[in-house]
Amino acid sequence: MAKVSLAAIVRHCDKILRTSAFGDYAGAVNGLQVENRGGVTRIAAAVDASLATVRLAIAARADLLIVHHGLFWTPPHPWTGKRYDLLQLLLENNLAVYSSHLPLDAHPRLGNNAQLCAALGLRNLKPFFESHGQPIGLQTRTTISRTELAARLSCATGAKPKLLPGGKEICRRIGVVTGGAGNDLKLAAAAGVDTFITGEGAHWTYALAEDLGLNVFYAGHYATETFGVRALAAELSHKFRMPSEFLDHPTGL
Repeated sequence: MAKVSLAAIVRHCDKILRTSAFGDYAGAVNGLQVENRGGVTRIAAAVDASLATVRLAIAARADLLIVHHGLFWTPPHPWTGKRYDLLQLLLENNLAVYSSHLPLDAHPRLGNNAQLCAALGLRNLKPFFESHGQPIGLQTRTTISRTELAARLSCATGAKPKLLPGGKEICRRIGVVTGGAGNDLKLAAAAGVDTFITGEGAHWTYALAEDLGLNVFYAGHYATETFGVRALAAELSHKFRMPSEFLDHPTGL
């Protein structure tokens, strides 16, 4: 099986995702998080880097794991207990980890938001929803019923979305930010959308959506963020001519 330099794959990812240009949460640590011995023959992709997904990647015989949520959201030390088990598995099985959070959300072609919008049939997309100094979401003007939009979301994600019906039945301006943007309904409403699609939100956001006159769809944090890693893995598989596999490890959240 052909082997490609890990460094070459990382350079390509960093370039197309504009990794160095993006602000992000401190724990995101975008880019290569764990090295291997320098070569890649098979790529795996998962939403989250965890002991469970690392084991799935090893079972898939991957030597590079692409993730959206990386290893360092919590303090990365001490490496004891399950953290030690994770480190030991990575090193003993020559498994590198590359993580891309907001850069992968925002990418205009491979990103979670772009891919979800494409799956929903939304067109004429414009930048939307600033985070850490750059827009990460997308919005569009269209005419679609909440019922039809809910059906499209179910088809795209494989799960029934939760609707907060604060606005009108007909949606005319839709904003999309995958993941956990439910606490930022005011930001979405201030941008002028009447319907906001994201992954999850808290109980109190129901009343807020009513107050704002905003339709909100919570389509699942995990479910809305499978799109980017799938697309990135497929991109790398095509460019470097090697197999790739998406590792589905849903959280139900």
